[in-house]
Formats: sequence, structure tokens, C-alpha cells
Amino acid sequence: MDKIIYPRSPREVMAGWTYLPRFVDKTRLHLAGRLHSDYQENFCKGFDGAWLNAAGITAEQFIDVVKNSITDGEVTDWVMKNVNKTEAEKSAFREHILNRGKEEEMKPRLKMRKEQSGLTHRDDILTIVDYIDADEKRI
Repeated sequence: MDKIIYPRSPREVMAGWTYLPRFVDKTRLHLAGRLHSDYQENFCKGFDGAWLNAAGITAEQFIDVVKNSITDGEVTDWVMKNVNKTEAEKSAFREHILNRGKEEEMKPRLKMRKEQSGLTHRDDILTIVDYIDADEKRI
């Protein structure tokens, strides 16, 4: 598996949830046997796991929903029906995702990731999401 198929940006929103479209893409790639090895270690962990935790569902449930859907609309419908969270809870999750890396304990990890990817010159990369979008050549 040489060619990386990048999932959508973590900034994308589906069913009111930031990050969900990326997780759907990663799950579809996983199910097709095409999830690049760079993404394997953190599949259903990291931000994926944070979304599962915030949504209150298991990885198995989510994978099954994606497996049995053809479109994003079907996933959206399932989430809207089965993940009953308030707008405040969704907003708190969005803030967590979009600001991850600004915390003092995360700054060394972000610095390390930038060094590993040759992005130390990018002073505009302030969060993990910024890093992901830069590493995947969106910004």
C-alpha cells in the first residue's frame, strides 16, 4: 500500500460533529483494506477514540454502521437518530479537537511531529489539526 488516500480534514463537520467525516473516511478505507499504515496505529484511538467517547458508542458499533452504509447521508441519519448529545456537548468536543496541541503538555508532541515531517519552519501550525492539514497538504 504505497499511495496514501488522505481522509477529509479533521475540521469537516457531519451531523453537527466536527471530525466525524474524517473518521468515516478512515473507517471506509479500513474496511476496504486501503487504510495506509500511517493511520493504522491510531485507528479508533486518538481523535477517533475521542469522538467515540464523546458520542457514547463503541468502535464496533461505529464500524458496523459505516460497513452497512453506502453514503454519508446514511451515516448522518444513524448518528442523528442514535447519538443523542446536546449542542453544548458537540461544541465542547469541537473545541477540544480544534485546540488540541495548544495545551502545555501537548506542545512537545506537536513540536516532535513537526520535526518528523520537516514542518518546523511552519509557525502557522499551532494545533494538532493544523499539523494534520499541513502534513496532508491541505494548508
